[in-house]
Amino acid sequence: MENINILFVCMGNICRSPLAEGALRNRVEQDNLADAFFIDSAGTHAYHVTEAPDPRSQQVAMSHGYDISDQRSRIVEMIDFELFDHILVMDEQNYATLITVCPKLYHEKIRYLLDFLPDMASNNVPDPYYGGYNGFVRTLDLIEEGIDAFYQDLQRG
Repeated sequence: MENINILFVCMGNICRSPLAEGALRNRVEQDNLADAFFIDSAGTHAYHVTEAPDPRSQQVAMSHGYDISDQRSRIVEMIDFELFDHILVMDEQNYATLITVCPKLYHEKIRYLLDFLPDMASNNVPDPYYGGYNGFVRTLDLIEEGIDAFYQDLQRG
């Protein structure tokens, strides 16, 4: 594996997509493959541009052994569709937003993170923003499962 560009997308880029970015970065670093990847995250809405991830996201990430505090929220840009090999969204709303603005040439790049977990009842990663800390724990557990399955899929080629 080399030169794989991956973008994770949620609504505001302060909860789910920063967790996914951090989880995959952690995974590739553990395997000494960080140089083979460019991993980023973005939001479909500009609610929190330039802000750090939600403190609860940062806390749950640290409890799993990685620091996401240096990430900053940004919005998806048109160039992202060309630059990234994989654009993994967290829910149906993110998918619908991206697919309507994405040039048709790049539609196949946009997938749900949970598509890589075929036994899931839903392909939506729940947004924990309006809940408590336990919602963030549940969300990160689900994201990490999706990351593991996606990473294995990449390894299979």
